[in-house]
Amino acid sequence: MAQPYLSVAYLAPEIPALSATFVYEEIYGLERLGVRVVPYSVHVPGSPAKGQDALASRVTVLYGGKPLLELVHGLAGLPLMGAHAVLALRYLLADMGALGWFRLGSWKLLYQFLAGVRLARSLQQAGCTHLHIHFAHVPAQIGMYASALSGIPFTVTAHANDIFERGVLLKAKAARAKRFCTISEYNIRHLRGLGIPAEQLAIVRCGVSLAADAAAVGRRVHGAVVHIGSLGRMVEKKGFDVLIQSVALLKQRGQAVMLHIAGDGPLRGELTALVQSLALTQDVVFQGSMPHSRVSAWMKELDIFALACKQDKAGDMDGIPVVLMEAMSQALPVVSTRLSGIPELVQHEQTGLLAAPADVQDIAAQLQRLIASAPLAEKLAQQAFDFVKGEFSQEVNLDRLQSYFSAPSR
Repeated sequence: MAQPYLSVAYLAPEIPALSATFVYEEIYGLERLGVRVVPYSVHVPGSPAKGQDALASRVTVLYGGKPLLELVHGLAGLPLMGAHAVLALRYLLADMGALGWFRLGSWKLLYQFLAGVRLARSLQQAGCTHLHIHFAHVPAQIGMYASALSGIPFTVTAHANDIFERGVLLKAKAARAKRFCTISEYNIRHLRGLGIPAEQLAIVRCGVSLAADAAAVGRRVHGAVVHIGSLGRMVEKKGFDVLIQSVALLKQRGQAVMLHIAGDGPLRGELTALVQSLALTQDVVFQGSMPHSRVSAWMKELDIFALACKQDKAGDMDGIPVVLMEAMSQALPVVSTRLSGIPELVQHEQTGLLAAPADVQDIAAQLQRLIASAPLAEKLAQQAFDFVKGEFSQEVNLDRLQSYFSAPSR
């Protein structure tokens, strides 16, 4: 249960962002439990979540598009931090030295430090007792300096790209944080390999906020056409191209399927061209961006949910996509790939089916297994529903997260 006197600041790259619904859904979950949440965003969202105007109006943006003015405000605020400024400056100098004095990233820390000054003053003025940070790259860099400057403890939730591709100063961040949380055992192993002590690490999943739909278990009976759904930002790591090619393969084998893709992004044009080149314009529907409030109803129209995650050319990959948890909470049988932390959620032949990443043949084969066997699909859906409810529900994971929050001294 929440402690009503908690006043927690939340910092993320973009709030409320279409591609990070789990952040604002977590905020709402805490507020329902009686926690006061003060939201901060590094940037104005490039693709804001629809229907979240009320939250957006409460968010304080740290990078507002006037860098010189932000620098001046940061410098002016530093003397007001008193003795805390000494510790924070020691952190900054140590971090710049660790990165290398002649590297651009090192000098970016100075700008982030000054953003941290402005954040620290705002946290104190807002009466915050704790700072929680989503993503361990730039937000954590700003947030750890704000914590040192204000004396307000912080925690971090690390995800994927922020530790695999953009993970700098991770040992320092973990040492300074009250707890360094992450979403998967896969990530824990990675962080342990970097030398971060186990006692500083903890698993906190991005909990499912959709209402669990037990009534959906077993009610899906494939008709003449099997409806497969996928949802996400149209970027390389989501593997929509692979999924489309898998559907083309099923069609070639005489299977009647319809693929529904919800979401948008920079690869929309390429994916549309791929569909046309494979003569699938009658079989693949692009539904565009979808408000989170519509996801549950949309999933009720599907027979199978698939997410063909893969590593992109830059090495970026998903952690454990929340949309997979959401599909499982709606008793949809799922197909995904053996990548990162996904097998912790989609356990092959237990809570779903897994294929090799970027393997068109394998993904098609796993989809065909679900199509061919209603008993298998029903068993996996039931087991997935039960597993998500126990391990990935928002209620369970908010309890975990709150156990690391700092209450005010009495």
